[in-house]
Amino acid sequence: MSLLRGLGALLCLCALRLPGPPAGTAAAARGLDVAAYRERVRAMFYHAYEHYLESAFPYDELRPLTCDGQDTWGSFSLTLIDALDTLLILGNVSEFQRVVTVLQEGVDFDIDVNASVFETNIRVVGGLLSAHLLSKKAGIEVEVGWPCSGPLLRMAEEAARKLLPAFQTPTGMPYGTVNLLHGVNPGETPVTCTAGIGTFIVEFATLSHLTGDPVFEDVARKALKALWKNRSDIGLVGNHIDVVTAKWVAQDAGIGAGVDSYFEYLVKGAILLQDKELMSMFLEYNKAIKNYTKFDDWYLWVQMYKGTVSMPVFQSLEAYWPGLQSLIGDVDNAMRTFLNYYTVWKQFGGLPEFYNIPQGYTVDKREGYPLRPELIESAMYLYRATRDPTLLELGRDAVESIEKISKVDCGFATIKDLRDHRLDNRMESFFLAETVKYLYLLFDPDNFIHNDGSDFDVVITPYGECVLNAGGYIFNTEAHPIDPAALHCCRKRKEEQWEVEDLVREFYSLKKNKKFTLKQASEHGEGESTKDATDASSSGEKRNSKKSSHSLLSCPSQSFNSKLAVLGQVFLDNT
Repeated sequence: MSLLRGLGALLCLCALRLPGPPAGTAAAARGLDVAAYRERVRAMFYHAYEHYLESAFPYDELRPLTCDGQDTWGSFSLTLIDALDTLLILGNVSEFQRVVTVLQEGVDFDIDVNASVFETNIRVVGGLLSAHLLSKKAGIEVEVGWPCSGPLLRMAEEAARKLLPAFQTPTGMPYGTVNLLHGVNPGETPVTCTAGIGTFIVEFATLSHLTGDPVFEDVARKALKALWKNRSDIGLVGNHIDVVTAKWVAQDAGIGAGVDSYFEYLVKGAILLQDKELMSMFLEYNKAIKNYTKFDDWYLWVQMYKGTVSMPVFQSLEAYWPGLQSLIGDVDNAMRTFLNYYTVWKQFGGLPEFYNIPQGYTVDKREGYPLRPELIESAMYLYRATRDPTLLELGRDAVESIEKISKVDCGFATIKDLRDHRLDNRMESFFLAETVKYLYLLFDPDNFIHNDGSDFDVVITPYGECVLNAGGYIFNTEAHPIDPAALHCCRKRKEEQWEVEDLVREFYSLKKNKKFTLKQASEHGEGESTKDATDASSSGEKRNSKKSSHSLLSCPSQSFNSKLAVLGQVFLDNT
């Protein structure tokens, strides 16, 4: 029975797949060489990554036009943290191991630096948590008690604790900036964007579940609920709010910049935590968004109290929305909106920061494209759901555009103006954390990230056996994958959230009909492929099944509400 807790976590991996042609068939129909583009994306990553190491490390970011570096978000060697899990997704185990050592020895959060609470969370805390949970898969010899302990987890916790003073406000909504040594500066502005308040539940809940300290999840939930409480009578939230008085300072409502990841984290937090309340909040927002901001499969900006149009523009940051729609099963609407956004990409070879929808052109001083990932992110999600070859074509176009316009001798440069392809001297860390990663995953259908639950590890924790690495990863808004099963490894529960006994009965009935091998993990040397990286710890077992068109573990006997079964995450009626 000690395995029940671990197997229970696998319920989130019962994949809901829409019918579609096999990946190879769809690609071949359009004459697109998926493997070739995958290798081109790999080459893009290393061109950028190696020049960062040569010219910019230990600074946060590479300046590709002058071949030097700069600190941008707090002097954390940020690009190295942001790129770490991408290394493993590309199969580079040895470099992942090396970078983990470098970060442990070189990153210090006790510094007199004013840091963005939002950016530090999604890039640093998220990146360290993801790398911590992937460490064993990367062949690192983890310490006893992992994943409930470990050096990268301690670093993530230390960074998150530096952010906690920002949440000490009358409303529970955090300040936007905090000094890592002294806390919130006395003169700090109380005005924070909505996304800067509502984008913590994924990282902070993961921290709480792994460390046993509830403070992180508590402050994240309080901030989410404060935004919910202060929505308008027509169900919308604005762009910026005073975190002391809860008065809306910017009253434009939309799905883009300043708001975007708040909606994203309601959905992903609901999936990660199997939380019906968070999903219910998002679905209510979704109704209001459709009622007041959606026009012909575009989403405009409106006044949050009246619903009148304030800005008829599409922002490039809004391109995450089709991917989010796919997570709740609204694939038809997602595809229609995606195709609108794709027409803008085709027009310019990238997405301008602002696009005037009625005029069909860029907005003054918002013509740039800083190599953002959002449209590629949506293509990756939608391709997993539909296998529509149009989505691979977006990936192809992205590779061709970025290489043609943005590639320079020392990396890839931000495009300052898509009209004339002038460049800016910056390569944001999200290029390696998100843009390249989503492109690679779009062209790599067999990546371990796409695991359907047919392979998984069983590890020993102080609380019993635990199932990990079975898929169902939740990407934070910086594309750092979090294994949802890990949240069930580090504490005992009086009552299981899921009907585990039903799963176990089905599991053992399947064993009678399927060949299912069980073997002890073995030591291995450094290599360049995660396929060669078996567990380096002696406290784990690797379980493999024959490949088949269906996952070994499915949930036909589990009753659930179909509206709350999203991308393999099953919400039970009785939870």
